[in-house]
Amino acid sequence: MKVKKRTVWFLTVVSLAAVISVFYIFEDNTPNILTIFSDETIDETDILGVNQNLTQPVNSESDLFQEVRLELANKRSQQKEQLTQKIAADEFTAEEKNEAFNEMDELIKLESSEAMLEMLIKSIGYSDALVRIEGDKVAVRVMSDEVSEKLADEILYVVRSEFKDYVNVSVEFEPFN
Repeated sequence: MKVKKRTVWFLTVVSLAAVISVFYIFEDNTPNILTIFSDETIDETDILGVNQNLTQPVNSESDLFQEVRLELANKRSQQKEQLTQKIAADEFTAEEKNEAFNEMDELIKLESSEAMLEMLIKSIGYSDALVRIEGDKVAVRVMSDEVSEKLADEILYVVRSEFKDYVNVSVEFEPFN
């Protein structure tokens, strides 16, 4: 009697599923997932391998940079709101709505480029960086007590490597205060 391979595999899988389901049905000590994540168990948990003295805050070192970012975010969110209203309004032509959509797309790309550059600059060892792009000009402000041409060249290289076209880059170093 010849049995097809497909039938043998099917019967094997079905029997395996039956055995596993019977095992879980009759098992008494199944863990309750809700008790794993309760407040009591979190308080009782000790994290091993973490030195509390070496932890660093994730937030920005510079309140000045945070203020500038907040002002810029507010300004851009107002621009986005105006563009969204223009796109949704019936009084504008399709061409005007398309222009508004393209402006919004450019604004989003600009924000993401600035955030990416800030992240790249922080990854080379700076505690905080502020990047503002306006046309073909890129202004970079970095928190650092050490100022040198070599450090500025590093930042210039990182910024210019992200753009296809030539951009005019200015770098300022802000001391920690």
